[in-house]
Parts: sequence; C-alpha cells; structure tokens
Amino acid sequence: MNTAKNNLVISYLTLRKAIGILGILLPLTLAIGSVIFGDCLTIQQSISNYYHTNMRDVFVGYMCVISVFLIAYKGYDTLDNLASTLAGTFGLILALLPTAIKIDPLGNPLYCNILCNTSLPGWIGIVHLISAGLFFITLACISMFLFTKGYYYPTPEKLLRNKIYRTCAIIMFACMAALALFFALPLNFQSQLLPYKPVLILETFALLAFGLSWLVKGEAILRD
Repeated sequence: MNTAKNNLVISYLTLRKAIGILGILLPLTLAIGSVIFGDCLTIQQSISNYYHTNMRDVFVGYMCVISVFLIAYKGYDTLDNLASTLAGTFGLILALLPTAIKIDPLGNPLYCNILCNTSLPGWIGIVHLISAGLFFITLACISMFLFTKGYYYPTPEKLLRNKIYRTCAIIMFACMAALALFFALPLNFQSQLLPYKPVLILETFALLAFGLSWLVKGEAILRD
C-alpha cells in the first residue's frame, strides 16, 4: 500500500516538473526551430504567431501536451482540479484556434509568416486572444492561491517556495496587464512598438514564471 502511494506521489511530482519544463522551453524551442528548420529567420511578434510558420505543428503539439497534462493533473481538492482543468481547456482552445494575422494596406503580413492564411474568420483570433489571457490568468491564480496552501507549521523551505509562487504569479499578472494595455493602444502606437516585440517578450516572461512555479511545485528545487 505504501509503495503504491509513493509511486502515485512520484508520478505527480514528475507531471508537475514536466509541465514546468515544457512551459520554460516553449519560446526557445519555437525560436530556434524556426531558424534551423524554416526559411524565415525573423523572430516572430508573439509566441502564437509561430502557428503561421513552419513551427505550426510544434506550437500546437507543445500546447496540446501542456494542456492535457494540466487537465490530467489532480491537486489536493476539487478547487485545484477545477483550476488546472480550466487552464488546460483554455490552452487547448488557444492551440487549436490560431491568432489573427495583421495585414498592411498592401495586403501583406506585417511580419514574416511562412504558412500565412488570411482567410480565417475574425472571431477565431478574438477567441484565441481571450483564451490566451484566461490561460495565463488561471495559471497565475494557481500559483498565487493554490500552490501556497497547506502546512500549518510551514518549514523554511515551504515559506521560500511560497514566496517564489507569489512572485511568479505577480509576474504573470503583470505581463497580462501590460499585454492588455498594449492591445488597447491605437494601431499606430502598436506599430511603432512592434520592432521591440513587446508581445513576445511579455509572453516569454509569463511562460518562464509559469514554468518555474511548476518546477518548484514538482520539488525539482527547494524540497523539504
């Protein structure tokens, strides 16, 4: 019986670490893969834009794996399970419904897209954007409110882990707020900021924070 319980615990620790590693490696995998295997050497404006490049299958596959892992993950109680399932569901939606492509007055994409498809209905891009925001917000809530639960008499390691969870959550919330502000700007201001790739940078920081929180939860570091 104890062996079965130990195996169960190890499996969930491994699942948490796998989710964290996948989140951290996603931006790097897409950027490097696009350079090595694609004809387009341009770094995209956002993680989601890689759907429209030769890295489409990698992006969709990556997000589907992360999302399925989140849905399969079982926490301490119903609230944990509901939150991870919601995050996984939002992840599947953003993986399967691609982001919209911005077109210039001449009908050309504003950035390099190898497999550009401009005929997608506008609502798909809107659903993708909303799902991406809800995906990160749900993950931030998991780090802030659920990962920090437990331990009536927390160990020093647990207290430090809680600080990391909260810091990661704050980073994710801040990135989502900054992205919302960016998309609320007039298009001419957005265009002026595009060379600095603000969306990609903010998404990358959010993914790194998400990945770190799950690595810590998986006891890859700072275990008791």
